[in-house]
Amino acid sequence: MTQCTQSSFEFEAHFRREVVASFDGGALTSDAGALLLRQVDRRMGFLRRLAGCFTDFRSPWLTEHGVEQMLAQRVYGLALGYEDLNDHDQLRRDPLLGVLAGKREPDQPLASKSTLCRLERTPATGAERDRYKKIRYDPEAIDRLLLDVFMDAHPEAPKQVVLDLDVTDTPLHGRQEGRFFHGFYDQYCYLPLYIFCGDQLLAVRLREANQDASAGSLAEVQRIVARLRNRWPKLKIILRADSGFCREELMRWCEENRVEFVFGLARNDRLRRRIGKAMRRAKAEAKRRHQAARVYTEFRYRTRASWSRARRVVAKAEQIEGKENPRYVVTSLGASACRPRALYEELYCARGEMENRIKEQMLLFADRMSAETMRANQLRLYLSAAAYVLVEALRRLALKGTEMAQAQVNTIRLRLLKIGAQIRFTARRVVVSMASGYAWQGLFGHVWKALRI
Repeated sequence: MTQCTQSSFEFEAHFRREVVASFDGGALTSDAGALLLRQVDRRMGFLRRLAGCFTDFRSPWLTEHGVEQMLAQRVYGLALGYEDLNDHDQLRRDPLLGVLAGKREPDQPLASKSTLCRLERTPATGAERDRYKKIRYDPEAIDRLLLDVFMDAHPEAPKQVVLDLDVTDTPLHGRQEGRFFHGFYDQYCYLPLYIFCGDQLLAVRLREANQDASAGSLAEVQRIVARLRNRWPKLKIILRADSGFCREELMRWCEENRVEFVFGLARNDRLRRRIGKAMRRAKAEAKRRHQAARVYTEFRYRTRASWSRARRVVAKAEQIEGKENPRYVVTSLGASACRPRALYEELYCARGEMENRIKEQMLLFADRMSAETMRANQLRLYLSAAAYVLVEALRRLALKGTEMAQAQVNTIRLRLLKIGAQIRFTARRVVVSMASGYAWQGLFGHVWKALRI
């Protein structure tokens, strides 16, 4: 890249005043609000616990960047909108990011992109003998940590939790390990599995695209349910997902282990015949009112071969704009526990919120799967999840009751984290002088106070 040697830059005058710009402002940052994320992390001890999921085989006396510092640099970078490792060749001199990552002195540079890349590329075995890639992560430990963070957020045992399962496509543009062409998405991609409870992320698993949407979900559900029941034995658990997860093995396991479920059910001619009467009522109502109409009904249903028993199906017979729009869900919940309309509109349809949570993962660059191996890309997925954990905790702990209580991560990043400031280091203090014209100073103060409690 061409090096610019010009020291000042003149622009169009402002009335009678000349406008001159130069890079002589000193130690400045555009991300002063990230101190709030640092406060969240100090309250949770999250990055310290995440670092405990890694084994470092480097010689301590030859190590300049600790694992926790490297993880903090990477996770805070994602939260602040820096998606690529290349960004860190410039960020390693950012004065505030050094504070966030835990560097003791202001002149200590952060890890370069090459060092961070080695963190991702370490194989599952042989790290202790490798010359460069000597930091190995334990995926099972990170899985446990995500679940621990969720349980720690509940000081008292909840009576009921709803676990949402869903998959999304992550496009691939290279020759990554495990790449397959998916006909539905019309591209080469991965199909990561996400499990949420409300806004909190419980699990994320990178998967190849040459398999069913529900592949591997039973093992994840078994692991999560076992941990939750171990902490809260009387907890009621409901699984919620679309028709991609309506599989016999998952439903049968739920029925055998006191776990309720509400799954979408794909349409077919047999189901359509079962709701013929309800559909005629919906058509008559739509004609009378000149607008869309829906009628709910329920019945027992069993597939010809794949299901081991008959199960309760709730159907929405809907007529819209001159065409039918029937929908079906299968559930283990009885009629006394949840009536058809409430089960569909209040319980099942609420799963749409999970799609917003997955979109937030993309805003934290969970789709940056450009590493060569699936193991490295799984770590990238974990790092994105870690950034989400911090931002979600900030929203949950400090933004409740404010105008940003439901804000997505990009709005939180723009309004709360992206604050210009001057950084001054003295013998005893790090002074962060934020922009006087910052528009949300009151909100910043509210968040700071909430995190201090």
